[in-house]
Amino acid sequence: MFLDPFGQAVQQRWADAALTVAFEDLDPVSAFPVPPGRRWGPGLWWSATTGAHVVAGSNAMRAQLTVLDRDPLVTGLAGRPVRLLWRDQRGQVRSWVPQLFARYTDGTALLADCPSHAEAGRERALQAGAVVAAACEEVGWRYRRLLPLESVLAGNLKWLAGYRHPRNHGRPGLMEAVLAAFAQPRPLIEGVAAVGNPVEVMPVLFHALWRGYLRAPLDVALHERVQVGPGARVPGRSAAVGGTPGQDHRGRGSKAPQRAGRSARRGSALAAA
Repeated sequence: MFLDPFGQAVQQRWADAALTVAFEDLDPVSAFPVPPGRRWGPGLWWSATTGAHVVAGSNAMRAQLTVLDRDPLVTGLAGRPVRLLWRDQRGQVRSWVPQLFARYTDGTALLADCPSHAEAGRERALQAGAVVAAACEEVGWRYRRLLPLESVLAGNLKWLAGYRHPRNHGRPGLMEAVLAAFAQPRPLIEGVAAVGNPVEVMPVLFHALWRGYLRAPLDVALHERVQVGPGARVPGRSAAVGGTPGQDHRGRGSKAPQRAGRSARRGSALAAA
C-alpha cells in the first residue's frame, strides 16, 4: 500500500508495484512516531542526491541517510513510502512499513530499517524483516536492518554533510585547485595552505571529501594533519564504486526491475486505485 500523487491510498500486488511505482517520489504512507520526552523527533533531511527533502524519523535514520546520500549509485531516497501487507500462517493480516527506501542506478532498490540498537523492535521487527527480505529478493531488491554507525565514522559523516550543498563547490577554478593540491596524499592543512585562504578553501575541501573527489580515512577523527588524497570520483563523471568503506547498502539482485516513465507509473497507480 502506498499513496498516489493525490494522497489517496493505493493497494497493489507487490510484484506489480515494485516494477511500476516510483516509490522515491512518494510521500510517507504513515507518519513517524514522536517519542514523548525525547530530545529528538522526526524532521527533514535535505538530500544532495535529489535536491529535495527526505522525511527522517530519528537520529539513527539520519545517520544512514548520510551514508546513502554520498553513494554515487543512489539516485533516489524516500522515508516510509510503502506499507507491505501479508497473511501469516493463521490467515491474519500483518503489515510493516520499512523506514527507508533507496533507488539505485541499475533500477534495483533497498528497503531498510534503521534501529537505534541491535535489539530494537524485538521479535516482531525481526519476523517482519524476514518477510520483507523475502519480498525484496523476489523482485531483485535488498532489505537491510542498518545498525548504528561507529561513533567516529558517524561524527565525520555528520561534519562532512554540513558541506554537502553545491554552493560549497566554490568559485570557478577553486575546486580544480584543491584537487590539484591533493593529487598526491598529504596532510590536510598543508594542501589547504598551498591553495590559499583556509576560510575560503576549507569548505571546498570538505565538499570534495563529501562528494568523493578526495579521500581521507573516516574511521579516525578528522584533524588538520589527516592524510587527504585523490578520491574515486571525478567531478562531472559517475564513479564505478562509491559509498563508505564497510557499508554495503546497494540493492543487488539478478532481476533489475524495469521502471516506466513517471507519468506512466502514476497512471498505473491511479488505475490500480
